[in-house]
Amino acid sequence: MFSIPDHAFCVPISISPDDIDQMNHVNNVVYFRWVQEVASRHWEQLTTPQQREQWLWVVRRHEIDYLRPCFRNDRVAAYTWVLPPEGMGFDRMVVFRNEETQKIITQVKTTWYLVDPATHRSRKVPAEILRCFGLEE
Repeated sequence: MFSIPDHAFCVPISISPDDIDQMNHVNNVVYFRWVQEVASRHWEQLTTPQQREQWLWVVRRHEIDYLRPCFRNDRVAAYTWVLPPEGMGFDRMVVFRNEETQKIITQVKTTWYLVDPATHRSRKVPAEILRCFGLEE
């Protein structure tokens, strides 16, 4: 189980009726959309418009653990943070927590690659971007 660090970026999650499946809880694939939205908001919060034009992120891998069901009226927040890069990959952790019970609903580890928009080639994460995330080389 992931432990949410104090420096995690937090985003409240709005659950729409379209997110609910035939079992009356949030459909598993919805979490992937939420991960993308949370990661994008975190990136936008930490970077300048120029940095966002200069770099793009692509997902290489998702690992997701569904621990508890999430229902329409649950009050949920997503917490995200990044780990130091290993090679070209950059892992992002996302934890979805029921804010009333404080129980983790789902935890996700995703591996992202930084990509040059002009060439679509992955690049090592530069020191400038590491600093945006509060990381050192």
